[in-house]
Amino acid sequence: MELKFDRVAAILFLAVGVLFMIGSRGIASSAYGSVVGPDIFPFFLGLLLVLLSIRLFFEAKGTASHAEKQEKREYKPFLIILTATLLYILTLETIGYVITTFLFLFVCFQTMERTKVISSLMISACFSGLVYYLYVEVLKGTLPGWPVWF
Repeated sequence: MELKFDRVAAILFLAVGVLFMIGSRGIASSAYGSVVGPDIFPFFLGLLLVLLSIRLFFEAKGTASHAEKQEKREYKPFLIILTATLLYILTLETIGYVITTFLFLFVCFQTMERTKVISSLMISACFSGLVYYLYVEVLKGTLPGWPVWF
């Protein structure tokens, strides 16, 4: 990546993260039947984005210029993951969190590295199931459950 692009991206991500944190303050702090309010998740995502953008800014500042080698850009994996993200957003409510997240993670893992099918299946299943259990059972939050037809 170019040094200038990294710095601009870091500043833009910092602004988006701060806006997420400010916007989450406008969301109700508690939901009916849930101990964890809907404002918690966007606030922590914004905080994470702010911290990562600060790290990116300082890493870009410390690196040498981009004079060595121009990397080949791969558009196909980007388009596959972008499409998977859009499908994830559109089907989360109807199919449910566990199935949709499992499929999304599996497609993304296979896009990045096609040779490890079994480990991709295991990681996707464990992550989606564990996050659902922790959020719904332990934290008493709400996520889209299983589909009605399941």
